[in-house]
This record gives sequence, structure tokens and C-alpha cells, in this order.
Amino acid sequence: MAILSHDEPDDLSSSARPRARSGLEQAIKGAARVIDNAFSDKRRSISRPKLLFATSLADAFILVATGLLAFRFADASAASHLASLTWIALIVLATTLELRRNWSYSIQALRLPTEQIGKIVKSTVTVFCVAAGAGYLIGFSPFEPLTGTVWLMSAIALIAALRFPLASVLESLTDAGRLVRRTVIIGGGPDAETLISTLKDDNRKEVSILGVFDDRADERSADSINGYPKLGTFDQLPAFCRNAGVDLMIVTVPMTAENRLMQILQLLFTLPVDIRISALSSKLRLSSRAYSYIGRVPMLALMDRPLTDWDRVIKNIEDRVLGTLLFLLAAPVMALVALAIRLDSKGPILFKQRRYGFNNELIEVYKFRSMYTDKTDATASKLVTKDDPRVTPVGRFIRKTSLDELPQLLNVIKGQMSLVGPRPHATEAKASSDLYQTVVGEYFARHRMKPGVTGWAQINGWRGETDTHEKIQRRVEADLYYIDNWSLLFDLYIIAVTPFALMTGKNAY
Repeated sequence: MAILSHDEPDDLSSSARPRARSGLEQAIKGAARVIDNAFSDKRRSISRPKLLFATSLADAFILVATGLLAFRFADASAASHLASLTWIALIVLATTLELRRNWSYSIQALRLPTEQIGKIVKSTVTVFCVAAGAGYLIGFSPFEPLTGTVWLMSAIALIAALRFPLASVLESLTDAGRLVRRTVIIGGGPDAETLISTLKDDNRKEVSILGVFDDRADERSADSINGYPKLGTFDQLPAFCRNAGVDLMIVTVPMTAENRLMQILQLLFTLPVDIRISALSSKLRLSSRAYSYIGRVPMLALMDRPLTDWDRVIKNIEDRVLGTLLFLLAAPVMALVALAIRLDSKGPILFKQRRYGFNNELIEVYKFRSMYTDKTDATASKLVTKDDPRVTPVGRFIRKTSLDELPQLLNVIKGQMSLVGPRPHATEAKASSDLYQTVVGEYFARHRMKPGVTGWAQINGWRGETDTHEKIQRRVEADLYYIDNWSLLFDLYIIAVTPFALMTGKNAY
């Protein structure tokens, strides 16, 4: 057997390190592939809400597992007590919400695992102290000191440890272009060139620049800026953003060009994207709190999409959970309606109609058929009026009571609609003889959120016939108010009030 001298390299240990490093890299790439396959959308980008939801579930699983183990080994007598399990559930929920409140569930935060440790400690310690204090006040100790200490320390250690491989996975996905914000630059010239150079030099790869839009066609705006093409004029922006799935628009037009900025904003107001003004070349310097940053570039927030990544998680959970529950509760009523339609007139029970959905995408919305089969109007080119001869006897009742809308719970479960949101309109819907979008300039801004089965406009009396310009204007105003003021409690209030609003049957024919 050969004996290694002190001055010879230890081949075993030196070769083990590269193998271990290579194994870790392969594990990270494997995890990235799993996430890529599980969470990719139709444009092969990672769904941020799904990724954040999965992270919160992993944290919740760690809290449950460490809690059960702590009760099992540190306080075996309490491990099976219902009260102890209830406290575990409450603490898990409260800790997850506290982590979210401390900005632990955002892609930007998850990229920085070291900074996450302090937030994790703060969140978990706060919840555990509040739980212990609440237990003391009501005369019930949720856990013994040893149990609480073991649970707290093990939960902090494991949640914090999870953040480091997760950050590596996010870096791998970002390098592969799967976790970047699809970005367009608004305005050409030297300011755009400087901005693009700075973003490229930053090397964080958080944004993927698709190109530049500019109205100018002279030497001030070249066909290519720093290697990125000029994609079109401002008028072509909305269609491009919808088709290309743009996440972020950065405006390089100076704030002093007020008229030009207003022209751009009128076009962009209808889009579900984040809009920022680059302050990189601005001579005006505001308080540091006024800026957000993309890499090293200071930005002024001009407009945010209605729902953040985490808000979309909450609304999706609300839709899937409540939508499924309401569908099951409504199933007997839907069966009776289906039977009545079958006995009332010949033809299919369900009626499908193409309507505008989120981001102006067309979806097929389900309804119970309320018209005679040979008189159905798939594009809603003619409004239904009082005593309309196209409507069947059963159709009049289900339209008056909105029972014809119940099949849209299937659209909710499929993810095409929300329980609450602006009502989806047919493509040729009109107020008087004019298309909705020609009557109200902000009409397409309603599509910054998924359409809903019910909405703020509907419970405030703006449902049913829209035979005048004022009615569609009031409906759009109510929809935009809802979008600007969305919250989970707001949604639950609208859902609770909807049955009472339907009892009036106002404007519904």
C-alpha cells in the first residue's frame, strides 16, 4: 500500500471537493428543472405567484413538522391533545402571515437569503411570544417553555436553511431566462441608451429587455439602441404588451415633457403592467424613499399592476376554494335549472359565449341557455330588453334572478374568471348603438383583472341592460374603483351582499 508523504497532494480529499461541488450544482439544476416544469406558464416563464405559494407551503410544512416533533419529544403528554394541535395550526398560520408582512415572500427578497435570516427570526419570535402571552391571559399554556424553545429554534434553523438552496435555484432559473421581468423601454435617444447600458452592466439579469418604443422617426431615435430594436410607436404599445406578456415598462421620457408623458399614460393605463420612470438621467434628486431600484437604476413608480404576486396568490386561493365550495352548494339548484330548460324548449342546456377576459384575452364563458336556440346571439350585438321575444319563459326567470350565470363557477374553477371582478362583456356589446370601448375611453382598463361572476358594479345596481351611455360609464367607474381598492375583505363583502342585490332584479331582463 502506497504511503503519501507530507509534501504530496492528498488526491482523495482534493478530488472529493470538486465532486461534492459538482453534486451540489447538479442538485440545484435538478430542482430548477422541477420548478421550471411545475410552474412554467404558456410563455415558458416561471409563475411568480405559484413559486411564492410553494415557498409559503414549505415554510408551513416545516413549522408543522417541527411543532409536532417538539411536542412529541419535549412534552409527550400533550402531543395528542386537540388543544395543542389547534395551537400548532394557529401558530403556523400566524407565522406565515407575519413572514409575508415582513416581505419574506417576494422574488427579490428570496434572492437574498442572508437578509432573510433576520426577518425569519423576527417573525417567528414575535408570533411565539404573542402566542405565549395570549395563552397566559386566557389561563391556558399553549406549550411548555422547553417545548416552545425546541420548536422555535428548530423552525428558525430549517426555514433559514431552506432559503439558501432556494436562492441558488432562483439564480439558476434567472440565468436561464425563466425568472426575469419582460421589459420594454419607452422613449429612445441618449437617455434610453444610458439606461440600457447600466442595466446590462449591473449583471443581475432581473429584466429581459425586449426592445424600445418611440414616436420619433428622426435621428433622435435610431432603429436600434444599444443592440435592442425599435419595436414601434406608442400607438402600437398596447397590442404588443398584451401579445408579448410584458411585465414592466420603463419610461425614459423626461418628467419635464409633461404632454408627452400624459399621451403615453393614456395608452398604458389599460394594461396590467408595472410602469416606472427612470431617474438615472434626471437632475432632480428626491428623498431616497421616493425611489425603488432595479439593479442600480433609481426608478419612480408611476403605476403598479392591480395585484402584486402575493395578492394574486390570495385571490387564486379564494377563487379555487370558495369557487369549488359554491359550485358544490349550487349543484342541486343547477340541476333543477337544467331540467327546467330541457322541458321548456329544444336545444342545449348550456350556452357558450366569447367574452373579454384578463388582459383582453378572449375566453368562452358558460351560461344556462335563456333564449330559443335559433335566436341566440353569440356576440351580444343586440341587447336583451324587457319582454324580448328571443327569451324563453324559463329564460326570463333565470335571467331575472341571475341563475343563468351559475355555470360560470366552472370558469372560476378553471382559472379563467374570478368570483369577484368586472363582469365579462361580449365582444360586440353595445350601449345604445355604440360599442362599449367607443363610449368609455377607460373601458379596456377593466381587463387589468380577471372578470368576475359578481362585482362591485353589480351590487350597486349597475347590472343587466346597458341601453344608454351613462349606464356603461357608471359600470366602468364602479369596476375601476374595485380594481384600485381590491382586498380580500372587499371581495368577501361583495360575495356576501350579492344574494341581496339579486333579489331586486333591477335592470335584468
